[in-house]
Amino acid sequence: MLMSAGLTRRQVLAAAAASSAGLVIGRDLRAAQPEPRRVRVGVVGTGARGTFLLATMLGFPDVEVPAVCDVDSAAAERARDIVEKHSGRRPDAYTAGESDWEKLVARDDLDAVVIATPWDIHARIAVAAMRAGKFVGLEVPACLTMDEAWDLVHTSEDTGQHCMLLENVNYFRNVLAMQRLIREGVLGTVTHALVGYLHSIPNLSFTDDGKLTWRGRMKAKLNGNLYPTHPIGPTAWWMNINRGDRFVRLRSVSTKPRYMREYARRRFGAEHPLARRQYALGDTNTTIIETANGHTITLYFDICSPRPYDLIFRVQGTKGCYEGNRDSIYVQGSTPEGQWEVFSTAYQEKYEHPLWRDLAAEAEKNGGHGGCDYITVHQFLKSVRGRTRPPIDVYDAATWSAIVPLSIASVANKGEALDYPDFTRGRWKKDSPIPLAGA
Repeated sequence: MLMSAGLTRRQVLAAAAASSAGLVIGRDLRAAQPEPRRVRVGVVGTGARGTFLLATMLGFPDVEVPAVCDVDSAAAERARDIVEKHSGRRPDAYTAGESDWEKLVARDDLDAVVIATPWDIHARIAVAAMRAGKFVGLEVPACLTMDEAWDLVHTSEDTGQHCMLLENVNYFRNVLAMQRLIREGVLGTVTHALVGYLHSIPNLSFTDDGKLTWRGRMKAKLNGNLYPTHPIGPTAWWMNINRGDRFVRLRSVSTKPRYMREYARRRFGAEHPLARRQYALGDTNTTIIETANGHTITLYFDICSPRPYDLIFRVQGTKGCYEGNRDSIYVQGSTPEGQWEVFSTAYQEKYEHPLWRDLAAEAEKNGGHGGCDYITVHQFLKSVRGRTRPPIDVYDAATWSAIVPLSIASVANKGEALDYPDFTRGRWKKDSPIPLAGA
């Protein structure tokens, strides 16, 4: 469960619980709006996140889900139950092995495919779906290798099909308010960001009967920043990455891997194979990124070490600084010297993003993670209906997710600085920043 700086864990959990129960809410929403053209969406991956997205989509009046897919037939059946309870129609299910998703994406009665599978097959399914003429909604990260990143870009360009990265942190209320505040020059030019994703979830790496999950298998073989998009997505928007600036260089280092073995020892016993094996992923990864305009980002990643959840956002500009964890802001010439102001009381309402002005009531009632999931899905569906370039497009998906393979390569070479590819191939110089538009 992710939390926005500025939201308490209790608030986030309450909102998520409301969303998970929200199929009744979805019916209320449907009754309040006219019936538009149906948007037909197939869902690949019906675990916790896929089901959550499914329930959120069904809260919109124009969404049909004709098909779902998961290697776990029980998970697929739960998803079918949700759809049937909502619409009275039971979707088809594809559960006959790890490649059965190919049949779903090939269907001719789908406008879009939402992908919420384990990370290592995100790109493969997305590429196939775009080749089959589908608009793609892709969970994070989009890819794990540079070849996959380029495959996403080339396929989208070759087919004319869009791929939206479903990065929900970009739609946190405070994140979008900061986007407007920065765009209006309150912090001056943003020169540096210190951001990070610190989430102690070693439990998700092991099954109860003492085996590695797919997350655990990744930790066993990969060492770098494996989950960068939650902190880097908002930062990229604030710095206009791919829309006036771009990443040009990256270097990355990791600590020794220690906590996974310690956790396995405490959970399964000192003699258990999982307590004795080697894990590749260092407990904490630090990555530094430079941009073409001479700005820098320090990016932390730690999903092992014992600590409270921490989604770090510190943004420094030429006129001030924002500290998301402290819900604090300093603006030169406005804030008393040497002091912080409370962002949520002094600036949030003044710089409310148009999306939140338009959708706050529905988002807070129907969406998890403080409402940002609702707005993420809203933006995705809006792009599908119009067949328009989404706000988080394939170039963003590739750029933000490429931190995974680049950090792995840099760590393996003792922090070597690596050139960052330009997935836009110069388009960043002419593309305008994302408009501050409403619903």
